[in-house]
Amino acid sequence: MLADIVLIIHLFFVLFVLGGLPLIWIGAWMRADFARNPRFRLAHLAAILFVAGESLLGMVCPLTWMEDALRGTATESGFIQRWLHRVLFYDFPEGVFTAAYAMFAILVAVTYKLIPPHPRRA
Repeated sequence: MLADIVLIIHLFFVLFVLGGLPLIWIGAWMRADFARNPRFRLAHLAAILFVAGESLLGMVCPLTWMEDALRGTATESGFIQRWLHRVLFYDFPEGVFTAAYAMFAILVAVTYKLIPPHPRRA
């Protein structure tokens, strides 16, 4: 059961990282306050930089490791790679994911520059 909780947390983390970017662009277009919220924006940028960094360093995601440890299985692939394989039945090399994470991190950083967060209002 703990492994399933870790899996759900991991899923929400992935949804935050992937879904956050289109939300920022749509929110900026709609002039929504959340799109320029400094806490949200820094958390989003930090999340993808962490993912890209651990991938570039060849590290296994701590949530993947924790889930596998709780299930008593060996960590063979990353979260997205594992679930993409289960959905599509196709294995991509780890380098494909590393490149995708790095490019996505660059896109998030560019978005941070193009749509900067506003300071908090008093």
